[in-house]
Amino acid sequence: MEKNDKKSKHIFFWIITALSTLLYLVFLELSKNTVLGWILAAVAVAVLIVCEVKFLKVRKKLVHLGLWAGLMCVFALISVISAPPYKQLPAVDYKNPAVTAPLKIAQGELTGVYSEDKAVEVYAGIPYAKPPVGELRWQEPQEPEKWEGVRACDHFAPMSMQHRDSEFVQSMTSIIGYHNYKISLDDNFREAVSEDSLYLNVWKPQGEVKNAPVLVYIHGGYLMTGQSSFSEYRGEDLAKQGIVVVTIAYRLGVFGYMANEELQAQSPKRTTGNYGLLDQIQALKWVQQNIAAFGGDPQQVTVAGESAGASSVNALCVSPLAKGLFRYAIAESSGITPKVPYHTFRTFEDALQMGKDILEEFGCENVAQLREIDAEKLVQTQYENNALSVDGYAITEQPYLTYQKGNNNEQALLNGYNSHEANVFNLFAKVDKAEYEDTLEKMFGATAAKVEQQYPYNSIALDYDFAVEAGGEAKGTMDYIWGGTWFAYSHYKWSEYMAAQKKPVYFYCFTKDNRSLRANHGGELPYAYGNLWRHDWLYDKSDYALSETMQSYWVNFVKTGNPNGEGLPVWAPYAESKNQVLSLGEEVNMAEDMYKDLYPLIDEAQNRS
Repeated sequence: MEKNDKKSKHIFFWIITALSTLLYLVFLELSKNTVLGWILAAVAVAVLIVCEVKFLKVRKKLVHLGLWAGLMCVFALISVISAPPYKQLPAVDYKNPAVTAPLKIAQGELTGVYSEDKAVEVYAGIPYAKPPVGELRWQEPQEPEKWEGVRACDHFAPMSMQHRDSEFVQSMTSIIGYHNYKISLDDNFREAVSEDSLYLNVWKPQGEVKNAPVLVYIHGGYLMTGQSSFSEYRGEDLAKQGIVVVTIAYRLGVFGYMANEELQAQSPKRTTGNYGLLDQIQALKWVQQNIAAFGGDPQQVTVAGESAGASSVNALCVSPLAKGLFRYAIAESSGITPKVPYHTFRTFEDALQMGKDILEEFGCENVAQLREIDAEKLVQTQYENNALSVDGYAITEQPYLTYQKGNNNEQALLNGYNSHEANVFNLFAKVDKAEYEDTLEKMFGATAAKVEQQYPYNSIALDYDFAVEAGGEAKGTMDYIWGGTWFAYSHYKWSEYMAAQKKPVYFYCFTKDNRSLRANHGGELPYAYGNLWRHDWLYDKSDYALSETMQSYWVNFVKTGNPNGEGLPVWAPYAESKNQVLSLGEEVNMAEDMYKDLYPLIDEAQNRS
C-alpha cells in the first residue's frame, strides 16, 4: 500500500512537470522567444530528468518540489535570455526579393524591392522629415535631410514611439480577437519602436508609370498607437490596379499631441499640441514634391484613414495648411464633424492643462527638462494625449464651423462605418439596466430619457460575442447606441455638410461577417485594401467577392471622385439617398441606415451642448 502511494506521488511529479513544461513551451511560442529558448528549455528538462532518476530512491517531497521549483526558475531565466530581439519588418513577405533600379527624389537616390509576382515595386522607410528628437521633440516637422549614394528602402521604419503590449498579450489578441495567429519560426522578434519615426512607404505598379492617381493612407490607433506597415492596409493589391499607394507614420501620444504654453511661445507659428497632424501635412507636402518620381500625379491625391486616421483625414479637410495638398477624402469609422466631437478632439484649454500635468508628473519645471527625459520613460505617462485641438494654426476653429462656411478642402468624400463598431471597445464591461441608464445620461444629458424611451435597455440583442465578452442584459442595446453615437454619427454629419455644399459624397455601412474581426471596428480594412490573402484561411469566396467590389469602389473613387463603375452595384450619392447607405455585406446594395432614427436624438443632445 505504502509502495503504491509513493509510486503515485512520483507519477504525479512527472505529470506536473510535463504540464508545466508544455505550458512553458506555449508561452515561449506566444511570446515570440527565439529558438535558443526552446533549445535551453529542452536542456533544462533533460537535466531535470537526470536529477530525478539519480534521486529516484529519494521519496521526500521536498526533493521533488525543489527540482520542480528549480526548473521553473531556470525557465524564467531562459525567457530573459531568449527574449525576441527588436527588428524592422521587411517590405515584402518573401525572402531575397529582387531589387528595383534606382530612382531619384529630392533627397537622393533610392531603391526598393519587387513584390513576389514582380507586379509591384515597394519602397519602404523613406524619410519625409528630420527625426523629431532632441531639440526637435515638440517642434513642427522639419524638411528631410539629403543623403549620398543609393539608399536601400527595403524595410519598414520603426513604428512611432508608443506603449506596446507584451508579445504574449499581442499573440492572445490575435488568437481571441483577429483569429489570425499562425505558428512560425519567421516571427520570433519584436517590431522596432522609435521616436525617430517620420517615414513613409510607397507601392507603385512596376515599370514606367506616369500620372497615376495617388492614395495616401493614415493609420488609426486612437492617436496613441498604430503603424504604417500593418498588413491589413498595405498597398500591394491596390497598386496592381493602376494607382500609387502611400502609407505614413506620424508622432503619437505625448510626442504627437502634448500641448504646452512654453512650446506655444517658442513656436514661430504660435502653435502647440497638433504635432502629429503637422507631420501628416509635411508628408503630404513630400508627396507633392516627390510622388512624380514614382509615377504618381500630385494633382490627383486622395487622403484616406480609418478610426483615428479618419479623424486625422477630417482634420486635414479643415486645416488651412492642407489646402491644395489633396483632392478627395476617404474616411472609415471616425470623424470630428459633430459640434462636440465624441473622441480624438478636445478643447485647447484641456490640452494645455494636460501639458502642465505631464510636467508635474515627471518633476520638470520646463520643457527643456522634459526633453531630457528618455523617450522610453516618457511614453509611460499616465495621461492620454489622444486628441486634436483648435491651436489657431493647424486647426483654426471647431471643425463643424469650417463645414458650415464651406471652407473645407475635400472635393468629394467616401465615408462610412461598420455595423458593430463599439463591441470590441465594451468587451470587458457588463452592462445592466442601471449601467445603461447611467451611460445614456452621460452621453445625452437632458435627451437621455428620449433615447431610453425609444431604445429600452433590453430592446437589442447582443448578436456578436467573443470569448471574453462580459455581457449583461443591456449590452446589445448599449453597443448599438455607442456605435451610432461615437462612430456613425460623425459620418452622418460629414455627409450632410458635403451634400449641403453640393459636393459628391458616398455613405456606406460594412456588415460582412467572417471568421476574423467580422464587422467590428476595423473589420473592413483587409477588404477595401485587398489584403484578405494574407490570412487566407479566415475567408471564403464571398469574402473575396466583396473585397474585389470594395477595391473597385475605392480605386474608382481615387481616380475620379466617384466610386461607381462598370459591373458594380450602383452606389447612389448621399444627396439622392438620404436615410440610406450602401450596405457592404453578403449582398451589396442600397439599404436603410441602421441609425437613421438615432441621429435626430444625437442632434438634439448636441444642440443642447
